[in-house]
Amino acid sequence: MVDRTPDTIDLDRQDLREAYNRGRQDERAERKRHPMMMTLMFLAAAVGVVVIALAAVNGSFGGAGQVVDQNLTTAADRAEPVVRGAASDASQAVKDATSTDRTPAPAQPAN
Repeated sequence: MVDRTPDTIDLDRQDLREAYNRGRQDERAERKRHPMMMTLMFLAAAVGVVVIALAAVNGSFGGAGQVVDQNLTTAADRAEPVVRGAASDASQAVKDATSTDRTPAPAQPAN
């Protein structure tokens, strides 16, 4: 006959809890998540939610696609001059820095 006193029941529960916690830690150690992959997965899920919401508002995925395309085109058109200006400023800063410390200037990229 097995002794089932309150002390042995508490020990059994404690052993079971410790084994459960060790199992959770072992499983967590085996499934390490890469932060960059998790970020990309989150961004992809967010884009999916936005597209589904646009599809619901516009009545179809085709209409949602048109809205997304228009917004991306507008963003690209607005961003291009800003990026070109920043690249030009960076190029000028490199030229200025190399002219003051007498190191050779880097090669110019082909346009």
